[in-house]
Amino acid sequence: MAVKIRLKRMGKIRTPYYRIVVADSRTKRDGRVIEEIGTYNPKTEPSTISVKSERAQYWLGVGAQPTEAVAAILKLTGDIGGKASLKEPEPKADKAALFDAALKELHAEPKVKKMPAKKAEKKAEEPQADEAPAEEPKAEETPAEEPKAEETPAEEPKADEAPAEEAKAEETPAEEPTADDADEKSEA
Repeated sequence: MAVKIRLKRMGKIRTPYYRIVVADSRTKRDGRVIEEIGTYNPKTEPSTISVKSERAQYWLGVGAQPTEAVAAILKLTGDIGGKASLKEPEPKADKAALFDAALKELHAEPKVKKMPAKKAEKKAEEPQADEAPAEEPKAEETPAEEPKAEETPAEEPKADEAPAEEAKAEETPAEEPTADDADEKSEA
């Protein structure tokens, strides 16, 4: 029977952690194992590795073959190669002490509103009062947006057409009284 030392995946979808196990090479990755000899968590900073050294040495001595990933882990712990080079995580600071320090810092500093970086950049780009803006048109030039005096806008009616429309309104005969209007006048 060929025995392998390999990783068994555990954890959720995006938060994996592994158990270092000794298993038959023909079993599934997460299947039946002979023995668990350690753990490996790659998501912590630095990665957390714990290995039962005497059990790893025993299985390596009886011929178990480590996978590439497990061989790299065992080199870090010093089980293969003899020199341990594990990084220890920094001890966590007391939360109460951190809170007190932040509270003192908050009360010690005067409150000054900081301008967001984007607004500061825009303010720096705006021309100062003593500088003349470069985009202002000169007095001699006429702005391109204003229509020339000769041109008349298309929406306004022409001067000679307006009286013609008024004349048409005057030419229409006054409304003749209808039969209903005549009845109303006779009754009154």
